[in-house]
Amino acid sequence: MNVLPKLNATPVLFAISLYLVLPISGLSAKPMHTPTKMPLAKAESVGMSTEGLSRIDEMMQEQIDAARIQGGATIVARRGKVVHFSTHGEMDVEKGRIMEPDALYIMASSAKPVIGVATLMLVDEGLISLSDPISKFIPEFAKQKVAVSAKPAKGEGKKAWSKGEGDNKGKKWDKSNKGKKWDKANKGKGDVPLQRLVPLETPVTIHHLLTHTSGLTGGGIKRSKEDSLATYISKLAQAPLIFQPGTRWVYGNVGIHDVLPRIIEIVSGTPFHEFMQERVFNPLEMNNTYFHVPSDKESKVILWNDLKKKGGGGLLSAAEDFLHFEQMLLNGGELFGRRLLSQASVKMMGSNQVGDLFATSGKGAKAQKGMGFGYAVSVTLDPIAAANGREKGAFGWGGAAGTVSWTDPENELVAVIMLQQPRGGMQGAFAKAIHQAIID
Repeated sequence: MNVLPKLNATPVLFAISLYLVLPISGLSAKPMHTPTKMPLAKAESVGMSTEGLSRIDEMMQEQIDAARIQGGATIVARRGKVVHFSTHGEMDVEKGRIMEPDALYIMASSAKPVIGVATLMLVDEGLISLSDPISKFIPEFAKQKVAVSAKPAKGEGKKAWSKGEGDNKGKKWDKSNKGKKWDKANKGKGDVPLQRLVPLETPVTIHHLLTHTSGLTGGGIKRSKEDSLATYISKLAQAPLIFQPGTRWVYGNVGIHDVLPRIIEIVSGTPFHEFMQERVFNPLEMNNTYFHVPSDKESKVILWNDLKKKGGGGLLSAAEDFLHFEQMLLNGGELFGRRLLSQASVKMMGSNQVGDLFATSGKGAKAQKGMGFGYAVSVTLDPIAAANGREKGAFGWGGAAGTVSWTDPENELVAVIMLQQPRGGMQGAFAKAIHQAIID
């Protein structure tokens, strides 16, 4: 005789279905967030380990408990499906406000790949070429010269060192400034070498700007509140380069953050911020990405506990928005049925474009071993030498505030980590946890 009580099958089946569909959180009791656009999947369905991915939550909590970070967000997607989307800690420590999935992070240099994509879109459309001199669009750059600190050639007098160089005439060069500005106090003092300005051997091109091989640093020229992008760029064009274009890799901001946006404006006939909104953010449904945060979204900006202030200018964005951006690159330039870039341009972007210049750009521990540099992104060439937890061919970039995202074509994977404290070791640990979670 059947002695088991009759059960209502509906709630049982519902519970089983949740178990089968949703990833198990492992050591973390926090549920995963459901992405708004991309599908959510169990990790094992795309060859990853749920238990392995749970290490990400554990790792983040360890850092929060140690007061190294106040919080953040982490996302992993493989084969077009989100297998991990967690928020951690607090977005306002003083008020105890937990981190929200659509919190806005200061992206800083994480904006560079986005501007790089916008530039390559114009290349695809035939409006610009990577080999175009920037003086083709901004004529003031045709007059630039290169600053060198070296003894004059035999037979040259000191007049040759400063001849015809305007404000620089007769001034000594201060080595401690590393080519950034003149130190008037050193005029006529000490035995520091004079600066010598020499002609360009090759013009600065769009390729040079995208790869940090232009020699353009801005010379300490700051953008004032009164400056438009156009007036600021005219001032930048007066600063000498610190090396001949294409001969070195030196990281800088003005080339990608300022000069390229101005070229985009000139070529497209559209203000830069409008171009980015209409041509990049809207198609990718980056609905929480702003250069100027609207008033109804200001409460979403994370309050940095260690700085006691909200972030200022530049790009702000949410973790899921950069998931969309990286997924578009993994898909070869297309997402949600909308194509932004050709597959050829995505391949160029994620390929080493600078030979060994990036790998030898620093000395000792600062050298980028096993790495190359594409267009606005670094590229892993030798995973063992790079020791960054990424596969060969993975490419991406990050920002000074702690945001990092990358695309890994070999593993059909994209990853996003958003912090607002610059903790370099965290990004590497995040990448290694992802790598170890791949089981197929």
